[in-house]
Amino acid sequence: MIFAKAPIPGQVKTRLCPPLTPDEAASLHGSFVLDALERSRDDRTTGRVTLNRVPLDRFVACAPSASHVFFKIIEERHGVQLLDQIGEDLGARMDQAFRAIFARGYQRVLVVGTDLPSLPGACYTEALSLLADHDLVLGPSLDGGYYLIGLRGPAPELFVGMPWSTDRVCALTRAKADALGLKTGLLPTWRDVDTIEDLLALIDETGLEAPCHGGSQVRPSPLAPSLSARTAGVLRLLASRLRTRPSAAGAKTPPIAPC
Repeated sequence: MIFAKAPIPGQVKTRLCPPLTPDEAASLHGSFVLDALERSRDDRTTGRVTLNRVPLDRFVACAPSASHVFFKIIEERHGVQLLDQIGEDLGARMDQAFRAIFARGYQRVLVVGTDLPSLPGACYTEALSLLADHDLVLGPSLDGGYYLIGLRGPAPELFVGMPWSTDRVCALTRAKADALGLKTGLLPTWRDVDTIEDLLALIDETGLEAPCHGGSQVRPSPLAPSLSARTAGVLRLLASRLRTRPSAAGAKTPPIAPC
């Protein structure tokens, strides 16, 4: 299940503005959402993610509403099922979404964000495999949160009283899981893109800086093949624009928070 917002300027990726404009941030976000959908299509014949050759169902939890035209288009083009995000905060929305899917009879459910354009699609399969003998799976992000959470049943305690959007979320979730007696499996730590520092770090790591005026070539990067051609193009364009914007020049790579 992909948690996604419609790419509405001024309502998504607001922490990137400035130096990005609301339209640029919305374009980047829309590309990230499509990346998440395409990563979940590892079976080129059926267009569905599989585990041990068994096709799995894909859902998108939508905000502000599943009726938004962006989601209706991806429902038709990507064969996903839509549901609304319901709840006062992120924790309540995730808890409600898990309950809704488990109520349909599913036994292993993943919730993943859309801010990870370089995440390999194999992480989804690895997470589902881990749920075979773990109660909880987390994909820690470099900022101390998590980019993916998987469960074998409802666990509302994991979503209550959490300081969302802080560097304590993953560690506190693991502590709560331990207190509940839940066995936890971990995926590789990965960078999500929430701030301008994250965006600049991604551009640097993937070697997608715009060439200098002297014509020097961008350096190759092992992460670059993980990006879609669409997102790579957006990042190259933004890299070129950001080089001329003073508000981006002083950004520093954020520290890594432990999970």
